[in-house]
Amino acid sequence: MKLVSYKKKNGDDHWRIGCIHQDSVIDLQASYRVMLLSENGEEALPPLNEVFPSNPSDFFLSGIDLIEKANRAYDHIVENNMEAHFIKRETVALGNPVPSPSKIICVGKNYADHVAEMQSEIPKYPVLFAKFTNALIGPEDAIEKSPSTEKLDYEAELVIVIGKQASKVKKENAGDYIAGYTIGNDTSARDLQKRTPQWLQGKSLDRSTPIGPCVVTGDELGDASSLAIKSYVNGEERQSSTTSNLIFNIPFLMEFISDLITLNPGDIIMTGTPDGVGFAMDPPQFLKDGDRVTIEIERIGRMENTVRSY
Repeated sequence: MKLVSYKKKNGDDHWRIGCIHQDSVIDLQASYRVMLLSENGEEALPPLNEVFPSNPSDFFLSGIDLIEKANRAYDHIVENNMEAHFIKRETVALGNPVPSPSKIICVGKNYADHVAEMQSEIPKYPVLFAKFTNALIGPEDAIEKSPSTEKLDYEAELVIVIGKQASKVKKENAGDYIAGYTIGNDTSARDLQKRTPQWLQGKSLDRSTPIGPCVVTGDELGDASSLAIKSYVNGEERQSSTTSNLIFNIPFLMEFISDLITLNPGDIIMTGTPDGVGFAMDPPQFLKDGDRVTIEIERIGRMENTVRSY
């Protein structure tokens, strides 16, 4: 499934969990209700919010078991061709599909070519840092350029979404704890990032980090070890690589991080960016008001955000 956070453009204020089907969105809580009615009748229908929350945050906090229920409900709607439950894509807005992770763990220096362009050294261990939820925005939101920075940069990244509490996970079992994958843009204020040894201040500016447009579940995406990843600024290709070039691959990261920190459902790991960032260009090319940043990852999709100064 391609899981999305959506709301109708007709004034609905509440984000709901849904999934993409062709050129439509299917509401998953409503689909689950339809499936239960067909199986058990009205008299056996439980309070839906207790067994299947509509809110995307609560959905991902519920973990992989709920995703499996969602998959059954989605299959029921599609296999029975219940077109009344198909919501036309153009009538909805998409938000951050994982809006409230308890932890946002980022991995720096995780592509060798990027390490080289930043004139650094290959790390012996994963370089970890954090973001906070104030930085997160959705796939259709503007990246806000703070007046505190003159050197805002883009970083295309594959993002892991955790689906089950993970502590001391072994590499060979890593996939059992992953709900799915999405796209992230780890925007970085290089002037703020570089003024101290710690990177946090350059990585967590308000409303600067888009996530989306969907979370592709592991069963649909399959092997994430060799996905093409690209970024563009105003249509010009800037980054082009594959996740096979990760220095520390996904199973290694799951084992390494969960050995130190217990991961919970809904947490996200941003796995690092390839070479081609604006900071390393000659001359450097930083983001400015009105720029369009597009990121594509194979089998996940495409996310485009406009930069807005404030």
